[in-house]
Amino acid sequence: MKRNMLGPSELILNSDGSVYHLNLLPEDISTTIITVGDPHRVGEVSKHFDAIELVRENREFVTHTGTYKGKRITVISTGIGTDNVDIVLNELDALVNIDLNARMPKSELTSLDFVRIGTSGALQSDIPLGTWLLSSSAFGYDDLLHFYSELNTSQEAAEDLQKYIGRLPLPYRAAASTSLSEVFPETDYKRGHTLTMPGFYAPQGRALRIGNPTADIFHKFAEFELEDGSRLTNLEMETAGLYGLAELLGHRAVSISVLLANRMNGEFHDDPKGAMENLILHTLNCLVS
Repeated sequence: MKRNMLGPSELILNSDGSVYHLNLLPEDISTTIITVGDPHRVGEVSKHFDAIELVRENREFVTHTGTYKGKRITVISTGIGTDNVDIVLNELDALVNIDLNARMPKSELTSLDFVRIGTSGALQSDIPLGTWLLSSSAFGYDDLLHFYSELNTSQEAAEDLQKYIGRLPLPYRAAASTSLSEVFPETDYKRGHTLTMPGFYAPQGRALRIGNPTADIFHKFAEFELEDGSRLTNLEMETAGLYGLAELLGHRAVSISVLLANRMNGEFHDDPKGAMENLILHTLNCLVS
Protein backbone atom coordinates (compact mmCIF):
# COMPACT_ATOMS: atom_id res chain seq x y z
CA MET A 1 0.00 0.00 0.00
CA LYS A 2 1.34 3.41 -0.98
CA ARG A 3 2.22 5.61 1.97
CA ASN A 4 1.61 9.33 1.51
CA MET A 5 2.65 12.22 3.71
CA LEU A 6 -0.27 13.41 5.83
CA GLY A 7 -0.95 17.13 5.58
CA PRO A 8 -1.50 19.43 8.57
CA SER A 9 -5.30 19.41 8.17
CA GLU A 10 -5.37 15.59 8.13
CA LEU A 11 -2.97 14.80 10.97
CA ILE A 12 -3.39 17.69 13.39
CA LEU A 13 -0.65 17.99 16.01
CA ASN A 14 -0.19 20.35 18.92
CA SER A 15 2.89 22.54 19.31
CA ASP A 16 4.58 19.90 21.48
CA GLY A 17 4.04 17.23 18.81
CA SER A 18 1.15 15.51 20.63
CA VAL A 19 -2.02 14.40 18.84
CA TYR A 20 -4.65 17.10 18.70
CA HIS A 21 -7.54 16.03 20.95
CA LEU A 22 -5.91 13.53 23.31
CA ASN A 23 -2.78 15.65 23.87
CA LEU A 24 -0.67 12.49 24.03
CA LEU A 25 2.74 11.44 22.71
CA PRO A 26 3.64 7.90 21.60
CA GLU A 27 5.53 7.10 24.81
CA ASP A 28 2.48 8.03 26.91
CA ILE A 29 0.41 4.95 26.12
CA SER A 30 0.55 1.18 26.55
CA THR A 31 -0.46 -1.37 23.95
CA THR A 32 -3.24 -2.46 26.37
CA ILE A 33 -5.86 0.26 26.60
CA ILE A 34 -9.01 0.34 28.71
CA THR A 35 -11.64 2.78 27.46
CA VAL A 36 -14.41 4.19 29.64
CA GLY A 37 -17.08 6.72 28.80
CA ASP A 38 -17.13 8.78 32.00
CA PRO A 39 -13.94 10.83 32.61
CA HIS A 40 -14.35 10.30 36.37
CA ARG A 41 -14.26 6.52 35.83
CA VAL A 42 -10.62 6.73 34.69
CA GLY A 43 -9.58 7.29 38.29
CA GLU A 44 -11.87 4.49 39.45
CA VAL A 45 -9.78 2.16 37.29
CA SER A 46 -6.32 3.60 37.95
CA LYS A 47 -6.80 3.69 41.74
CA HIS A 48 -6.12 -0.05 41.57
CA PHE A 49 -2.78 0.44 39.76
CA ASP A 50 0.48 -0.28 41.56
CA ALA A 51 1.88 2.96 40.15
CA ILE A 52 0.68 5.75 37.85
CA GLU A 53 3.28 7.27 35.52
CA LEU A 54 1.08 9.63 33.47
CA VAL A 55 -2.00 11.75 34.14
CA ARG A 56 -3.22 13.84 31.22
CA GLU A 57 -6.50 15.67 30.60
CA ASN A 58 -7.80 17.58 27.59
CA ARG A 59 -11.49 18.26 27.03
CA GLU A 60 -13.42 15.10 27.97
CA PHE A 61 -10.38 12.92 27.27
CA VAL A 62 -8.67 11.91 30.51
CA THR A 63 -5.72 9.49 30.31
CA HIS A 64 -3.89 7.60 33.05
CA THR A 65 -1.04 5.19 32.28
CA GLY A 66 0.43 2.94 34.94
CA THR A 67 1.02 -0.65 35.98
CA TYR A 68 -1.31 -3.23 37.50
CA LYS A 69 0.40 -6.33 38.92
CA GLY A 70 3.36 -5.56 36.69
CA LYS A 71 1.40 -5.03 33.46
CA ARG A 72 1.50 -1.59 31.84
CA ILE A 73 -2.02 -0.36 31.08
CA THR A 74 -3.51 2.87 29.77
CA VAL A 75 -7.05 3.89 30.70
CA ILE A 76 -8.72 6.69 28.75
CA SER A 77 -12.17 8.27 28.71
CA THR A 78 -13.99 8.64 25.42
CA GLY A 79 -17.02 10.58 26.56
CA ILE A 80 -20.37 9.47 25.18
CA GLY A 81 -21.03 8.27 21.64
CA THR A 82 -19.22 6.88 18.62
CA ASP A 83 -18.25 10.36 17.39
CA ASN A 84 -15.82 10.51 20.31
CA VAL A 85 -14.79 6.88 19.76
CA ASP A 86 -13.80 7.96 16.24
CA ILE A 87 -11.43 10.55 17.69
CA VAL A 88 -9.95 8.27 20.35
CA LEU A 89 -9.35 5.22 18.13
CA ASN A 90 -7.84 7.19 15.26
CA GLU A 91 -5.53 9.28 17.46
CA LEU A 92 -4.36 6.31 19.54
CA ASP A 93 -3.67 4.42 16.31
CA ALA A 94 -1.73 7.42 15.02
CA LEU A 95 0.50 7.34 18.10
CA VAL A 96 1.73 3.82 17.32
CA ASN A 97 1.35 3.53 13.55
CA ILE A 98 2.27 6.95 12.17
CA ASP A 99 5.70 8.59 12.35
CA LEU A 100 4.47 11.92 13.71
CA ASN A 101 7.65 13.77 12.80
CA ALA A 102 7.71 12.56 9.19
CA ARG A 103 3.87 12.55 9.00
CA MET A 104 4.05 9.14 7.33
CA PRO A 105 2.36 5.84 8.17
CA LYS A 106 4.89 3.30 9.40
CA SER A 107 5.75 0.24 7.32
CA GLU A 108 5.60 -2.01 10.42
CA LEU A 109 2.32 -1.66 12.30
CA THR A 110 1.50 -2.19 15.97
CA SER A 111 -1.73 -3.82 17.11
CA LEU A 112 -3.37 -2.43 20.24
CA ASP A 113 -5.77 -4.20 22.61
CA PHE A 114 -8.87 -2.19 23.51
CA VAL A 115 -11.11 -3.22 26.40
CA ARG A 116 -14.18 -1.05 26.88
CA ILE A 117 -15.65 -1.05 30.40
CA GLY A 118 -19.06 0.58 30.39
CA THR A 119 -22.68 0.51 31.43
CA SER A 120 -25.67 -0.64 29.45
CA GLY A 121 -29.37 -1.44 29.56
CA ALA A 122 -30.72 -4.96 29.11
CA LEU A 123 -33.12 -5.56 26.22
CA GLN A 124 -34.33 -8.97 27.43
CA SER A 125 -36.55 -9.22 30.51
CA ASP A 126 -34.76 -12.32 31.82
CA ILE A 127 -31.27 -10.75 32.06
CA PRO A 128 -30.62 -9.82 35.72
CA LEU A 129 -29.39 -6.38 36.73
CA GLY A 130 -25.66 -6.43 37.46
CA THR A 131 -24.88 -8.95 34.69
CA TRP A 132 -21.44 -8.53 33.08
CA LEU A 133 -22.03 -8.75 29.34
CA LEU A 134 -19.35 -9.08 26.68
CA SER A 135 -20.68 -7.96 23.29
CA SER A 136 -19.86 -10.64 20.73
CA SER A 137 -21.10 -8.25 18.07
CA ALA A 138 -22.83 -4.90 17.85
CA PHE A 139 -25.29 -3.30 15.44
CA GLY A 140 -24.56 0.37 14.90
CA TYR A 141 -27.41 2.79 14.27
CA ASP A 142 -24.99 5.72 14.56
CA ASP A 143 -23.79 5.76 10.89
CA LEU A 144 -20.07 6.19 11.77
CA LEU A 145 -18.81 3.12 9.92
CA HIS A 146 -20.75 4.04 6.77
CA PHE A 147 -18.02 6.66 6.24
CA TYR A 148 -15.25 4.04 6.27
CA SER A 149 -14.30 0.94 4.28
CA GLU A 150 -16.36 -2.23 4.36
CA LEU A 151 -16.06 -4.48 7.40
CA ASN A 152 -15.22 -8.18 7.23
CA THR A 153 -18.21 -8.95 9.44
CA SER A 154 -21.20 -10.34 7.55
CA GLN A 155 -23.82 -7.64 7.09
CA GLU A 156 -26.65 -10.07 6.32
CA ALA A 157 -27.89 -9.93 9.91
CA ALA A 158 -27.92 -6.12 9.76
CA GLU A 159 -30.03 -6.26 6.61
CA ASP A 160 -32.35 -8.80 8.23
CA LEU A 161 -32.70 -6.54 11.27
CA GLN A 162 -33.62 -3.56 9.10
CA LYS A 163 -36.29 -5.59 7.31
CA TYR A 164 -37.67 -6.89 10.61
CA ILE A 165 -37.86 -3.46 12.28
CA GLY A 166 -38.87 -1.66 9.10
CA ARG A 167 -38.81 1.91 10.41
CA LEU A 168 -35.15 2.70 10.92
CA PRO A 169 -32.15 3.09 8.57
CA LEU A 170 -29.77 0.24 7.81
CA PRO A 171 -27.36 -0.40 10.69
CA TYR A 172 -23.89 -1.89 10.32
CA ARG A 173 -22.63 -4.89 12.26
CA ALA A 174 -19.16 -5.23 13.77
CA ALA A 175 -17.69 -8.00 15.90
CA ALA A 176 -15.44 -8.38 18.93
CA SER A 177 -11.97 -9.88 18.63
CA THR A 178 -12.37 -13.61 19.22
CA SER A 179 -8.89 -14.05 20.66
CA LEU A 180 -9.24 -11.13 23.09
CA SER A 181 -12.72 -12.29 24.12
CA GLU A 182 -11.20 -15.57 25.28
CA VAL A 183 -9.38 -13.69 28.07
CA PHE A 184 -12.76 -13.17 29.74
CA PRO A 185 -14.39 -16.49 30.78
CA GLU A 186 -17.97 -17.14 29.73
CA THR A 187 -18.71 -18.36 33.26
CA ASP A 188 -18.32 -14.74 34.45
CA TYR A 189 -19.04 -12.66 31.33
CA LYS A 190 -22.30 -13.42 29.52
CA ARG A 191 -22.07 -13.15 25.73
CA GLY A 192 -24.61 -11.10 23.81
CA HIS A 193 -25.36 -8.86 20.84
CA THR A 194 -25.58 -5.13 21.35
CA LEU A 195 -27.47 -2.24 19.81
CA THR A 196 -25.31 0.89 19.59
CA MET A 197 -27.68 3.84 19.41
CA PRO A 198 -27.08 7.51 18.48
CA GLY A 199 -28.73 8.90 21.61
CA PHE A 200 -29.85 8.12 25.15
CA TYR A 201 -33.51 9.11 25.14
CA ALA A 202 -35.70 8.42 22.09
CA PRO A 203 -33.04 6.23 20.40
CA GLN A 204 -33.18 3.96 23.46
CA GLY A 205 -36.95 3.99 23.79
CA ARG A 206 -37.21 6.79 26.38
CA ALA A 207 -39.51 9.80 26.29
CA LEU A 208 -39.57 12.75 28.70
CA ARG A 209 -41.45 15.80 27.34
CA ILE A 210 -41.14 14.91 23.66
CA GLY A 211 -43.15 11.97 22.43
CA ASN A 212 -41.27 8.97 21.02
CA PRO A 213 -43.04 7.61 17.93
CA THR A 214 -40.67 4.63 17.71
CA ALA A 215 -40.94 3.44 21.34
CA ASP A 216 -42.97 0.40 20.26
CA ILE A 217 -40.15 -1.00 18.13
CA PHE A 218 -38.03 -1.95 21.13
CA HIS A 219 -40.24 -4.96 21.73
CA LYS A 220 -39.49 -5.93 18.13
CA PHE A 221 -35.77 -5.50 18.82
CA ALA A 222 -36.16 -7.84 21.80
CA GLU A 223 -37.98 -10.43 19.65
CA PHE A 224 -35.51 -10.39 16.73
CA GLU A 225 -33.50 -13.58 16.30
CA LEU A 226 -30.07 -13.79 14.70
CA GLU A 227 -29.08 -16.59 12.35
CA ASP A 228 -28.05 -18.86 15.24
CA GLY A 229 -31.23 -18.23 17.21
CA SER A 230 -29.62 -15.79 19.65
CA ARG A 231 -31.21 -12.43 20.43
CA LEU A 232 -30.20 -8.83 20.94
CA THR A 233 -29.28 -8.34 24.58
CA ASN A 234 -28.56 -4.71 25.38
CA LEU A 235 -28.47 -1.04 24.37
CA GLU A 236 -25.61 1.47 24.64
CA MET A 237 -23.78 4.12 22.58
CA GLU A 238 -20.17 3.14 21.76
CA THR A 239 -19.51 -0.53 21.05
CA ALA A 240 -20.23 -0.83 17.31
CA GLY A 241 -17.95 2.10 16.54
CA LEU A 242 -15.18 0.65 18.71
CA TYR A 243 -15.42 -2.74 17.03
CA GLY A 244 -15.63 -1.42 13.51
CA LEU A 245 -12.68 0.97 13.78
CA ALA A 246 -10.56 -1.57 15.64
CA GLU A 247 -11.10 -4.08 12.84
CA LEU A 248 -10.29 -1.60 10.08
CA LEU A 249 -7.16 -0.37 11.87
CA GLY A 250 -5.89 -3.86 12.71
CA HIS A 251 -6.45 -3.79 16.48
CA ARG A 252 -8.25 -6.15 18.88
CA ALA A 253 -11.26 -4.95 20.86
CA VAL A 254 -13.85 -6.19 23.32
CA SER A 255 -16.63 -4.25 24.99
CA ILE A 256 -17.83 -5.28 28.44
CA SER A 257 -20.85 -3.70 30.12
CA VAL A 258 -22.43 -4.03 33.50
CA LEU A 259 -26.18 -3.99 32.93
CA LEU A 260 -27.58 -1.32 35.22
CA ALA A 261 -31.05 -1.01 33.67
CA ASN A 262 -33.58 -3.44 32.27
CA ARG A 263 -35.53 -1.57 29.60
CA MET A 264 -38.20 -4.26 29.30
CA ASN A 265 -38.92 -4.38 33.05
CA GLY A 266 -38.37 -0.68 33.79
CA GLU A 267 -35.79 -1.51 36.50
CA PHE A 268 -32.54 0.22 37.51
CA HIS A 269 -29.72 -1.14 39.68
CA ASP A 270 -29.80 0.04 43.32
CA ASP A 271 -25.98 0.18 43.61
CA PRO A 272 -24.53 1.23 40.24
CA LYS A 273 -21.21 2.38 41.70
CA GLY A 274 -20.65 -0.93 43.49
CA ALA A 275 -21.61 -2.91 40.40
CA MET A 276 -19.10 -0.98 38.30
CA GLU A 277 -16.36 -1.36 40.92
CA ASN A 278 -16.76 -5.14 40.87
CA LEU A 279 -16.56 -5.22 37.07
CA ILE A 280 -13.45 -3.01 36.96
CA LEU A 281 -11.48 -5.12 39.43
CA HIS A 282 -12.46 -8.45 37.85
CA THR A 283 -11.61 -7.19 34.35
CA LEU A 284 -8.19 -5.93 35.47
CA ASN A 285 -7.43 -9.34 36.95
CA CYS A 286 -8.45 -11.07 33.72
CA LEU A 287 -6.00 -8.87 31.82
CA VAL A 288 -3.06 -9.98 33.96
CA SER A 289 -4.01 -13.65 34.45
